[in-house]
Amino acid sequence: MPLRSAMASARGLYLRAWRYGSETDRYVDEARAREYWTAEQWSAYHEEHLGRLLVRAAARVPYYRAQWETRRRAGDRRSVERLENWPILSKETLRTNPQAFVADDRDVRRMYRERTSGTTGTPLELWLSRETVRTWFALYELRAREWSGVSWRDHWAMMGGQSVVPAHRTRPPFWVWNAPMHQLYISANHESCDNAPYIIDAMRKRRVTHLVTYASTGAALASDALLGGLRLEGLRVLITNAEPVFPWQREVIQRAFGCAVRETYGMAELVAAASECQHGSLHLWPDVGHLEVLRDEEDRAVSRGMAGRFVCTGLLNADMPLIRFAVGDRGALAENQSCRCGRTLPLLARVEGRTNDLLIARDGRRVYWVNPIFYGLPVRQAQIVQETLDRVRIRYSPADGFTLSAESEIANRLRDRLGEVSIVFEEVDRIPNEANGKFKSVRCDLADAERQLAQAGKSRQP
Repeated sequence: MPLRSAMASARGLYLRAWRYGSETDRYVDEARAREYWTAEQWSAYHEEHLGRLLVRAAARVPYYRAQWETRRRAGDRRSVERLENWPILSKETLRTNPQAFVADDRDVRRMYRERTSGTTGTPLELWLSRETVRTWFALYELRAREWSGVSWRDHWAMMGGQSVVPAHRTRPPFWVWNAPMHQLYISANHESCDNAPYIIDAMRKRRVTHLVTYASTGAALASDALLGGLRLEGLRVLITNAEPVFPWQREVIQRAFGCAVRETYGMAELVAAASECQHGSLHLWPDVGHLEVLRDEEDRAVSRGMAGRFVCTGLLNADMPLIRFAVGDRGALAENQSCRCGRTLPLLARVEGRTNDLLIARDGRRVYWVNPIFYGLPVRQAQIVQETLDRVRIRYSPADGFTLSAESEIANRLRDRLGEVSIVFEEVDRIPNEANGKFKSVRCDLADAERQLAQAGKSRQP
């Protein structure tokens, strides 16, 4: 195991050199000042940065340059400096030839290469300059850590999907120590009731001040801690990523560890981000990107408070600009844009998850955000799987007090959203994570033929 930690530390040295430098504190100070800007100041900031980025993309980025040349030959004289004149970019297009999105005056061999885990099983490659990487981590340091009273210089833990120990390992350690980053990296795929005592003991011995993990993993560890009567003193905050935080998850984490829970939102593409302040508001980071919330069926903006697709234009990475990028997430801007913390950063009302985390009704309706069917009920963990248009399986791990009446309430709530369907309840000890270590609360396993049938039904609706 010392060899694995040595390898993790070698990687940590490389990452620290990319993420942090002499300019980091200055970047943090500048970002802190921007948090109290007026709407006019933010408008001027966006106009300047967005205009410069669009002009550069049209001139120096092969994919966009070819696109605009084709449009010009066809007689299109619309301005490249207006965002609405740009088409929406899909992940499939980006995956096909990612290097075509790198500016031709940059050498990818001198850039940081990032690979996403790939929700469809196909990883996505991205390239970032050192300045972009350090700017991002300065923002994260301020708005994820400093807002919560911790620092990357503290000892901290991360539970994620990287294969830091063999998958078949049944005895500890299930982690490695990354000394340069002061990080205990724990395999999320090894979290279980049997392993929780070892994981919590490792965090206690390293005196970690904060844990960064998926909301589902943090809640599972907290549930196991409560069941085993385990304590973890000194943990100040659990910072979530990659998944929305549900009220029951927040409650079980706070009960088990006695710490704050802070939700964050972001993605490897660095086109949008948000973090939760001490008053529970989820603040967007407007210096990271420009967010559009569009209707599901057409490229028109929704009103504040209404949920829609997130389409984002990144402002940090001018060397691989992603313009009007459909990130695959849904959510809503808050109607009330003021917060007791005094920061003027825009507010998200909620992030509903991935656009592919949906159910499809027989009449073609797409049903999002079904997780509330479990709210207030004694369920430790649950997953909804649509097997056919007429059959849904609910896998659940019951908490104390789960009865047939709770099962009936879940069924009624689901049918209220989806219509008359057959519901199969499957009790399990634990729902496994996906291959990337993340937990998928909603899964649509419909065959292509059934999807087409539902779409045909929708087209016949008046």
